[in-house]
Amino acid sequence: MKAHDGMYIGGAWRPAVGTETIEVVNPVDEQVVARVPAGTAEDVDQAVRAARAAFPAWAATSPAERAARLAALRDVLAARKDEIAETVTTELGSPLKFSQGVHAAVPIAVAGSYAELAATYAFEEKAGNSTVHLEPVGVVGAITPWNYPLHQIVAKVAPALTAGCTVVLKPAEDTPLVAQLFAEAVHEAGVPAGVFNLVTGLGPVAGQALAEHPEVDLVSFTGSTAVGRRIGATAGAAIKRVALELGGKSANVILPSADLAKAVNVGVANVMSNSGQTCSAWTRMLVHRDQYDEAVGLAAAAAAKYGERIGPVVNAKQQARVRGYIEKGVAEGARLVAGGPESPREQGYFVSPTVFADVTPEMTIAQEEIFGPVLSILPYEDEEDALRIANGTVYGLAGAVWAGDEDEAVAFARRMQTGQVDINGGRFNPLAPFGGYKQSGVGRELGAHGLSEYLQTKSLQF
Repeated sequence: MKAHDGMYIGGAWRPAVGTETIEVVNPVDEQVVARVPAGTAEDVDQAVRAARAAFPAWAATSPAERAARLAALRDVLAARKDEIAETVTTELGSPLKFSQGVHAAVPIAVAGSYAELAATYAFEEKAGNSTVHLEPVGVVGAITPWNYPLHQIVAKVAPALTAGCTVVLKPAEDTPLVAQLFAEAVHEAGVPAGVFNLVTGLGPVAGQALAEHPEVDLVSFTGSTAVGRRIGATAGAAIKRVALELGGKSANVILPSADLAKAVNVGVANVMSNSGQTCSAWTRMLVHRDQYDEAVGLAAAAAAKYGERIGPVVNAKQQARVRGYIEKGVAEGARLVAGGPESPREQGYFVSPTVFADVTPEMTIAQEEIFGPVLSILPYEDEEDALRIANGTVYGLAGAVWAGDEDEAVAFARRMQTGQVDINGGRFNPLAPFGGYKQSGVGRELGAHGLSEYLQTKSLQF
């Protein structure tokens, strides 16, 4: 795979300060496909200083000019969509069809949504005898994960640029190649030098340096709650703004009036998508006790169809982590009805699509984020019991409700403590705010709400 041996800083590829590199490994065959620089604090400092120098001019550009650059970026990404898909498939192991339909297509749509929003958003409004002016926060440090590598980049960079901020991106070390491709696209789109900068590296080194840098005004992080807690503490000590999109343990609540077969099949597909590496996956399926046995049978049959259809998890550490959770589920008394801890292939970081029945709310697999193709099915007695179980974790990122009557589903969804709920299989909407309650994070991404994270408010009294 094509890889740059430097950092994209100040509108050009510069040599890295250090000599250490990171191996990029294909999770399907465990082969090294590329090496990228392991950035240092000095690399981060150069990138942040470039972003700071570029900020005044970019902040002063008109919304129309920013919209033009974002539209150009969208067009460049669209022209390179096949290359994007192939790159993500290589470094993440995602099946090519999924990479084309999701990993490449969704970021293009999100970039396009901000191109349109930049041209129409009201950056000023009247409030009595005041003019309320919204202006960019400043320099943004963006730290992104590996599970949806380009989508997470665009979901941070596009609104930041729309707001008039400049950005330093530290992508996940497992998937840096698509981040380098994105930097090429930014350059080709004519975004001014220093407005976007890229430093590849390890989280404890480059990521920490970025979060701690005194010239970074806002840190936007997507990843685990544990790391988000540390970043939040670091930012809090400096009175620095943060946007944190963290873990999830989302409930898929199937009410008795729902189309059970459809709800179960869609629910299983949701969990198995991206090899289970989705923070918003509906990993807890809640079914009324009277329908429980039927639902378990349907889910086991559906999961069996994914054996050869899903890709591996991202690396050996993640594979061991997911298999450990499966073993813990068995040890705590859950009943395996599909899959198990054994690897389905001799090579690659694969995990068997797994379904547990007889899961109780206090079990580890019903409380902690596994981040693999593992579904827990829990019975409930009535709606109040279902609501108690659905809300009974430290997370609140997403969820789903199924019912024969839409109003019935909406009434239940309104009582769920979570940031986003799909009603009867509602489709993904790039304009809808995405983010969590409780330990699932702080702030929102996507659409106008995502843009607001990168703006600060000034009122002028007349």
